[in-house]
Amino acid sequence: MNDSSGHLRKPTLVVASLFLLAACTASPPAIDTGPEAEVTFDGLHEVKNSRADSAWARPGFDLSGYTRIMLEGAGIEYRPGGESGRTSISLSRGGPYEVTEEQKGRLRSVVTQAFHQELGRSEQFEIVNEPGPDVLLVRASLLDVVSSVPPEPIGRTEIYLRNVGEATLVIELRDSVTNAILVRAMDRRAAERPGGAMFESNRVTNTTEVRRLAQTWASLLRTRLEELMGRGSAQNE
Repeated sequence: MNDSSGHLRKPTLVVASLFLLAACTASPPAIDTGPEAEVTFDGLHEVKNSRADSAWARPGFDLSGYTRIMLEGAGIEYRPGGESGRTSISLSRGGPYEVTEEQKGRLRSVVTQAFHQELGRSEQFEIVNEPGPDVLLVRASLLDVVSSVPPEPIGRTEIYLRNVGEATLVIELRDSVTNAILVRAMDRRAAERPGGAMFESNRVTNTTEVRRLAQTWASLLRTRLEELMGRGSAQNE
C-alpha cells in the first residue's frame, strides 16, 4: 500500500489473526487437532476454512473473558529492491519502486489511524493502553510491502495504475498479561479499486486506496473480534 509512491499490502502493522477465522465457504472454520495437524513452533494449530490466506490458533482458546483490547504495531517491512536510492534499478525491473522515508511515515500514519478509528467504533469492547486480565493484545504487522508507483518521468505528468502496491497483513492475538499467543493470521492484498479499475496516480488517490485497504482489514478484524469475544471458545475438529 502506499501513498504517492510507497505502499503496502498486508500486515505488519496491523491485524490478521481473527478475521481470517471467518470462512468464505459453506464449511465453518475449525482448528485442526488431528494426528496430522500442522503445528507451528509456538504451539498453534492450522485453522481450516479460514477467510485469511493462512491462520493458526491455540486449540480451545477462549476470548469471552476479554472486554478490552490493546493495539500494538509490530512494524512495517519492505521488499528488498525498492528501498530509497534504488530507483534506477527498480525502473529497469518494473518494480518494486522506491519508497521514501516520507512515504513510509505516511503509510504508517494512514494504517494506524484506520485501525484505531474502526476498532474504536465497537460497542462491545474498548481500546486501552495498559495490559490487564481482561485485555486482549492485538499485534499487527505489514510484511513484504511493495510499491507499484514509479517515480514520475521528466516531461510526463500523468501515470495510471490498477493498484498502488500490496502487502501482507499479519495479526496476532495475545493475552496482554502473559503474552501467550492465541491466534495468528496472514492475509495478502493489493491497494486497488473494486474491479481493478485504472486511476490516475497522485498523492490524494494513492492515499485513498491505501486507506480503503486498511479500513477493509480493520472492519474485518472488528467484526471477528466482536463475534469471537462474544461467542467464547474456538471450535476444534
